[in-house]
Amino acid sequence: METTLHRQLKALYAVGDARQEVQFEGFRIDAIRAGELIEIQQASLGALRQKTRSLLEGNHVRIVKPLALRKRIVHHKARGIPVGKGRMSPLHEGWLHVFDDLVHFIDVFPHPRLILDVVLTEQVELRTPRTPPRRFGRNYRVTDRKLTAVLETKTLRTTFDLAALLPANLPSEFTTEELSKLGAIPRWLSQRIAYCLRKSGAALPVGKRRNAWVYALQKGPVEL
Repeated sequence: METTLHRQLKALYAVGDARQEVQFEGFRIDAIRAGELIEIQQASLGALRQKTRSLLEGNHVRIVKPLALRKRIVHHKARGIPVGKGRMSPLHEGWLHVFDDLVHFIDVFPHPRLILDVVLTEQVELRTPRTPPRRFGRNYRVTDRKLTAVLETKTLRTTFDLAALLPANLPSEFTTEELSKLGAIPRWLSQRIAYCLRKSGAALPVGKRRNAWVYALQKGPVEL
């Protein structure tokens, strides 16, 4: 089911004479604007991998990936009646969190006809209780997400753009432990970042420091 957030972002990108919800080359496209195919992707980028690879054979594609820097969670009763004003989620997504998703898409990005817009947002997430409650797992369903603000957008085209997302004080040669500390992110995410950088050619392993791989950032974008 399409969320309000998806519709709102689609409206932001489908301006002017853009067409929405278009059948194109056997695929459903969120919008087409000035010959560019636009896809809004809240879910995993990996789910778009095969579709994007096919469309890139002869088209320019822009994928819009929203991240939630701030999110208010509002619980609803079964009939949609809100329970209070909600609470702020303790989870905050920053630029580096795009790598958590990109790890499943790095065999497609970068590409000379592909643009990835990472949109930092404020959102409201609506939840309703599951009936009957589950013994294990979440006892709620996310029924909708709404955009309350677009804070900033970064456009990624090349490996250099990926490297530009890293902490400014990160040395040119680094380990995942150093990336974790300087980026204030968990170690598992820094490992995913290193994987993406290595697979795309934005950084290469140059040796080991004790048992940790040392990565070196490349001087510029890798030729595609």
